[in-house]
Amino acid sequence: MLVRDQRTATTERAHAAVDAAVAALHGGLSTVEGVHTAVARKPFAALRFAPGVSEVSEVVRVVHDAVTSFVYLSLHTALAVTGGAAKLAAGFASAGDAARRPRASADRAVAALNGWAGDRLARDGNPLATTMSLRHRGRPVPPERGALAAAYPAASPQLAVFVHGLACDESLWRLHAERHYGTRHTTYGSRLQADFGYTPLYVRYNTGRHIADNGRQLACLLDRVVSEWPVPVEELIVVAHSMGGLVARGGCHYGHQAGHRWARFVRDVVYLGSPHLGAPLEKAANVTTWLLGLTDVTRPFADALNTRSVGIKDLRFGSLRDEDWHGADVDALLSGRGAVDLPLLEGANHYFVTATVTRDPRHPLGATVGDLLVREASASGRGRLRRLQFPLEHGRHFGPMTHLELLNHPDVYDQLHRWLAPRAR
Repeated sequence: MLVRDQRTATTERAHAAVDAAVAALHGGLSTVEGVHTAVARKPFAALRFAPGVSEVSEVVRVVHDAVTSFVYLSLHTALAVTGGAAKLAAGFASAGDAARRPRASADRAVAALNGWAGDRLARDGNPLATTMSLRHRGRPVPPERGALAAAYPAASPQLAVFVHGLACDESLWRLHAERHYGTRHTTYGSRLQADFGYTPLYVRYNTGRHIADNGRQLACLLDRVVSEWPVPVEELIVVAHSMGGLVARGGCHYGHQAGHRWARFVRDVVYLGSPHLGAPLEKAANVTTWLLGLTDVTRPFADALNTRSVGIKDLRFGSLRDEDWHGADVDALLSGRGAVDLPLLEGANHYFVTATVTRDPRHPLGATVGDLLVREASASGRGRLRRLQFPLEHGRHFGPMTHLELLNHPDVYDQLHRWLAPRAR
C-alpha cells in the first residue's frame, strides 16, 4: 500500500511538473503572439485611410489575421497534445522509481518554481505547490508527538527554528559547507546543537505566496510543534535568511496576536540579509513593467513579467500585512510603498546581519548593490523614512560578502555564537 501511495505521489508530481512546463510554454507563446499582433497592427492601421490601397490592405489584414490565428492556435494545440503525451510518458517512467529518496536538485527546482509562481500553483491545486512543513533530512515531519519523537530522538527543551528565503528550501542552509568545513553536513543548526544543545528545526514553505499568509502559517505550525514537542519547551530562537526574516517577523506578530504559547518562548530572532524595507530588484522590476506597459508593442512583455508571484511583489517594500494590498493594484507604479512596519516581538532580542560586496558598506558600489540582492540600509531597517527599532549594538556587517554566503559562513556563525552564548548559559 505504501509503495502504491508513493508511486501515486511520484506520478502526480511528474504530471504537475509537465503541467507547469507546458503552462510556461503557453505563456511564452502568448507573449510572442501579442508582440506579433501589436507590430502587425501598425502598418495596417497606417494604410487604412491611404487612397487606392485601403481596400487591398484590408483584404491583406483579414488574410494575415486568419493565417496567424490558425498558426498560433495550432501551436497551442500542439503544446497541449505534447504535454498530454509527456504526462503519459512521465507516469510510466516514475512508476518504477517511486521508492527513491528526495533529490536535492529536484527539490531546489521546485523551490525556484514556487518562488516565481507558487501563488498560482497553490490556487490551481498543482501538486508542485509547496505546503509549509517541518523538514528533517528532506522529508516532512507532521507536528504530532509520535512523529516528532521519531524524527528527533534527542529532542531538547531548546529549539532553533531556521526559515529560508525566496525560491529556496531548507537544503540551502548547507551551502558551501564542504568548502568551509570539509563536510556537507555542517550548518548553523548542527553547530548550535553541538555548542549549546539546541535542536535545529527546518521550515519549508511556498515563497510565492503572500508573506502575510506564510507568517500566519508559520505561527500555526510552531504552535502545534511546541504543543506536541516530546519534552517541555523552555526556549526558542529563530534564525531567518532574506525573505524568511519577513516571514519570521510576521509569524511572531500573528503568533503573539493569537496568544500562541510558542511566542512566549522566543528569546532571540536573528535576521540574515532580510529586506525589511524592500529589495531593489523588485522595485526595478515594478518600474520596468510599468514602462513596458506604456506601448502596445512592449505590453506583452510587461504582462509576462507581471506574472511573478505575489511573494516577490511583497518584497518591493517589505509588506507583511494583507492590509498593505487591500484595494491596491499590485502592478501599479511603486504600489505598496505605504507598507506599515509591524512591531518587533516584545520580550525577545532581535539581531540583524548585513552584507555588502565591498568591505566598507559606505563604498559607492556597496551602498548601491548591497550584497547583490539586499542593501545594507534595508537589512538593518534604517531608511530615510522608515526605521525598525533594532538596537544598534544588535547589528553586524560583513564584507566583502554576498547574499547567499550569509546562509552558512564561519564568520557569521561566530557572531551568532557571541550573541546567543549568554542566553544559552
